[in-house]
Amino acid sequence: MTIEAGLLILESVLLVVTVVLLLYNIREGKGRERLLIEVGKTTKILTRQEYFLTVTDSMMDAKEEVMGCITGRIPTGEDKKRTRDIIDIIEKLTKRGVRVTYLLPKFPDRLHIGYLYTKAGAEVKYSSCLLAHTIRFIIIDDKIIVIGIPESVGEKEATKKGYRIPSEGLAMILKDYFNQCEKQISFVEYLKEVIKQTGATPKHLAQELHIDEKELERLAK
Repeated sequence: MTIEAGLLILESVLLVVTVVLLLYNIREGKGRERLLIEVGKTTKILTRQEYFLTVTDSMMDAKEEVMGCITGRIPTGEDKKRTRDIIDIIEKLTKRGVRVTYLLPKFPDRLHIGYLYTKAGAEVKYSSCLLAHTIRFIIIDDKIIVIGIPESVGEKEATKKGYRIPSEGLAMILKDYFNQCEKQISFVEYLKEVIKQTGATPKHLAQELHIDEKELERLAK
C-alpha cells in the first residue's frame, strides 16, 4: 500500500466519523427541541391553592415512588390543613408500599415537618446542599414533576405558584440531583445533631418544635 492510498483511507475514515458525529448532534438537537416544545405545551401555571391541590392529587396517583424537595417550614393558617392532608396521603401511600422520600434544608425548625412526615411513614433526609435550599418539587413515579416557585427569593419564602410538568427526562435530571445532594442525614441523625450543637434540652426543643416531649426523648436516644 502506497502512502497516498493510506492517506486516502484515513481521510475517508475521518470523513465518516465527522458525518456520524454531525448526524448525532442534529438528532440530539431535535430531541432537545421536541422536549422543550412538549414541556411548553403541557406546563400549566398554578396558583398557591392549585399548587397544593396538584401536589396532593399527583401523590394519590403514585404507584411506586414519591420524591420531594421542600422547605419544610412550620405550617401556619391554611397551611396546617394542607399539611394534614399531605400527612394522610403519605400514610396511605406507604401502607400501599409506595416509597416516599423527602429532602429538607438543615434548619432546626424544619424538624417539625420532618417529625410529622417520618411518623406518617416517609423517609426524611436533611442536607445543606444548594438544591435543598433553592428548589421545591415532587417527582411522581419518575414521570410527573410539580415544581413550586416562591413569590420572592429566599428559602423561607412561601410557595406562591407552581408548574406541573409531565416529563420523564426532567424527572430523571431532578432525581439525579436529589440523590447526589451531599451529606444527607436522616431525621433522627439531624435531631441528635441539633441537640448536641444547641445544648437544648428535649423539653425545650419539644416546645419550640411543637413535638411530643416523650417521643422526642425516645428518638434522641
